[in-house]
Amino acid sequence: MSAQGSAPTARPVLVTGGAGFIGANLADRLATDGHRVHIFDALARPGVERNVDWLKARHPDRITVTVADIRDAGAVAEAARNAAAVFHFAAQVAVTTSLVDPREDFDVNLQGTINILEALRRRGDGTPLIFASTNKVYGDLADIDLAVRDEAYLPADDALRARGISEERPLDFHTPYGCSKGAADQYVLDYSRSFGVPTAVMRMSCIYGPRQMGTEDQGWVAHFLIRALAGEPISIYGDGRQVRDILFIDDAIEAYIQAWRQIERVTGCAFNLGGGPANAVSLLQVIGEIEALTGAKIDAGFHPWRAGDQRYYVSDTRRVREALGLATPVPWRAGLARLAQWLKAEALPGSLAARVSRPAAVDTGFSQPAPEPIAAAPRRMVGA
Repeated sequence: MSAQGSAPTARPVLVTGGAGFIGANLADRLATDGHRVHIFDALARPGVERNVDWLKARHPDRITVTVADIRDAGAVAEAARNAAAVFHFAAQVAVTTSLVDPREDFDVNLQGTINILEALRRRGDGTPLIFASTNKVYGDLADIDLAVRDEAYLPADDALRARGISEERPLDFHTPYGCSKGAADQYVLDYSRSFGVPTAVMRMSCIYGPRQMGTEDQGWVAHFLIRALAGEPISIYGDGRQVRDILFIDDAIEAYIQAWRQIERVTGCAFNLGGGPANAVSLLQVIGEIEALTGAKIDAGFHPWRAGDQRYYVSDTRRVREALGLATPVPWRAGLARLAQWLKAEALPGSLAARVSRPAAVDTGFSQPAPEPIAAAPRRMVGA
């Protein structure tokens, strides 16, 4: 284990996007471990103020909050000036929003990341950066032959189905969101090579759990539960057979903590982070489990596929688990039950369903046309 991250120091840990779902959970873990935490967040996402209030109530002496935009290079540099480490989650997170406003997507995701990297490069003291990337760096994976099995798209190739998508998969950026996050991913890795900034990249699949304010565009597991618990219908874009490997938040946080603790050994590395094949589920399968948990039938409407949506993405987690010594993740049904319990305890479904049911583009002032009936998507299929 590296000395970095092994014990609390007087210097705070900077978490950009720290009021969001993953950032808030990470901030809570860090503060619980005794670290001072500096949250840098624009508070643009509906509901995240609850996370800030929760963190301040739990850790009144260890949480500092700067309300600022990641595009403000001066504010970023000031926040990073004395950080012990930086976890970078601040981002524009929706493919749909990136298609509406590619310039804003670029400015937030790529320019914002450059602002962080430059602040650390200029410091020149080896302050590490752990970056939240995405499985979208691999494109739509359209070359993978798929079979339909148990309401899910799965690879026809048995070996691929057993292990998932590895880090050896060629990068293939699709949609402005894929381009901005993918380019940021590569800059983070290159700043380790070119400038010696200790960095690591987590190419995440679908993370879910408490404190997630899910929408149609991002955080779909929580979104489905919020809508179901509120008795509201769910919109599915595609046929619902698309598959993701879902990872409970506690397991994701442990991976980020271990990446910091072992940064000297893993600097310049990118890892695929998800639940792996054992937690690979389709949207229809998650809906079925939610119906079993709630005892209520879900009203699901089907609409056209959205740009860049992968029919199948499951992380090959062997590299990240071996490199960081991670335990077996929480089984997805158990994690889903824990999220449902949290939502009920927080009394969130009724208040949040109306606020986050529409796509994220609404928050930026852009409207979207009403969905049209689902159309078949061209795709090479085996055994469909």
